[in-house]
Amino acid sequence: MSTLDALAGIGLADLTARAGLMTRVDRKYLVPREEIEDLLEGLTLDLRVLEIEGRRRFAYRSTYYDTGGLDAFRAAATGRRRRWKVRQRDYVDTGTSFLEVKTRTGRGESSKARIAVTADGHGTADGCLAGPALDFVRGQLSCARCAVPAGPLLPALTTTYDRTTLLVADEDSRLTIDQALEWTDPDGHGRRLQELTVVETKAGTRPGSVDRALWRAGHRPQRLSKYATGLALLDADLSANRWHRTVRGIARTA
Repeated sequence: MSTLDALAGIGLADLTARAGLMTRVDRKYLVPREEIEDLLEGLTLDLRVLEIEGRRRFAYRSTYYDTGGLDAFRAAATGRRRRWKVRQRDYVDTGTSFLEVKTRTGRGESSKARIAVTADGHGTADGCLAGPALDFVRGQLSCARCAVPAGPLLPALTTTYDRTTLLVADEDSRLTIDQALEWTDPDGHGRRLQELTVVETKAGTRPGSVDRALWRAGHRPQRLSKYATGLALLDADLSANRWHRTVRGIARTA
């Protein structure tokens, strides 16, 4: 039995109540798949794994929206203090979907707002956001004091992966493990992570116990935006200066 299988389960409502902050600091790590078991086994923490109807691993699909000029990507690439990301996240196993707006503050924290949507009921024929969905995005960007795009928001990239979510009960924080990450652009070109998993800690401004365990194992936080890194991997003409080490490392294994 694996360490994940042996952990106590926790329902979504309890997980959200314990560690549901929408404002947090995310730290991301690229960890070889074969090291995940040793990492979890070595943590002397009260860990509980999200379980829904007996399932502990869930399929995610995210569609990222950007302007025709990739304003969101370029804001991240140039390190603007106030930047944004818009995506539709589909929870494949439960059939639910949310439109999410993630903004970055000048202090390095991220804030996320979302609304429930149908899988395909809020866009135009060409896939652009429209109607109340677009109004929601523009309103959130305005409130966050981000530049509000005047033009349409189009699908720019799709990611799929399998996620396991854990509660670090000692600290009321989350830990996610993403496997089988794949990027696909609107033209159907794709890349897939074969040997690496994306481990993400979601806590306050101070690193948590899981971060320190990863550091002891030789892993350091990486610049890893699933959206920006994926675009840079798929389009060599885009600037990847903020993520060049990450992109170079992934390119050797993807």
